Amino acid sequence: MDALAVILEEPKKLSLRTLALEPIGASDVLVEIHWSGVSTGTEKLLWTGDMPSFPGMGYPLVPGYESVGRIVEAGADAQSRIGEWVFVPGANCYKDARGLFGGSARRVVIPAARALPVSESLGRDGVLFALAATALHALNGGEPPELIVGHGVLGRLLARLTVASGAPAPVVWDINRDRQDGARGYAVIHPEDDERRDYRAIYDVSGDASGLDGLIARLAHGGEIVLAGFYHRPLSFAFPQAFQREARLRIAAEWRPDDLAATRALIESDALALDGLITTVRPAADAVEAYPAAFDDPDCLKMVLDWSDCA
Repeated sequence: MDALAVILEEPKKLSLRTLALEPIGASDVLVEIHWSGVSTGTEKLLWTGDMPSFPGMGYPLVPGYESVGRIVEAGADAQSRIGEWVFVPGANCYKDARGLFGGSARRVVIPAARALPVSESLGRDGVLFALAATALHALNGGEPPELIVGHGVLGRLLARLTVASGAPAPVVWDINRDRQDGARGYAVIHPEDDERRDYRAIYDVSGDASGLDGLIARLAHGGEIVLAGFYHRPLSFAFPQAFQREARLRIAAEWRPDDLAATRALIESDALALDGLITTVRPAADAVEAYPAAFDDPDCLKMVLDWSDCA
């Protein structure tokens, strides 16, 4: 059994070719992918070669951890799952490539427990489940944000979830004025237009490792900075200013299974909407051109690949 997959052969060298898949085990399922998202955070670091080393890192690799599709086959212990529409947070099923994160392929084999049921009615917006759950995970660790730094997809989801929780609407910063549109119930401004210096909770999703001193200067005494993005360069800050404010720093990791369940409940109750965040859809056959565009085109907020025309 094989599948057409996106492959990063090495940094800045991407191809689309067929890979052999591992056989389906007793507790595995085969998912036919319909849509897969392109991450402009971690996947961009894989593309540039700047991803820090950690277990599983290496080339060639299949990227992708934001896919949705249907279970079409299953092992003996997972037959009841056939036909389900599921979210796929990655796969490691390739004989000749690493699965990091492994979801950008026409078909994937994964343990049934990693195939997470989602509503098919969401269509391509379903690829945003992981980001929404990541945002919720960050929020569940402390006070809701008064300031969010970055109005990309994750920043927008954080803002939407904050508003949905009933907390006061946050202020959102973005230095790209073209990305200041699309707010729902909150304001988006350039940092230079904000004079406030008493924020109790600042959530940073910019990925900018050099910005901590500027954020600490905006904190109230005893305030907290939450790092909810991904930072590939070392983080540092000047101690005296942080000391005077008795600042706190928290790092929010990726979602947990209970975050996904809670996110699904919010979506099903209409408390959280995922629409309006995907700006570009390209056929998966165009992946070689689509990936660089997802990373470099300032007008592309979220790129999704459509696998429907691939064998």
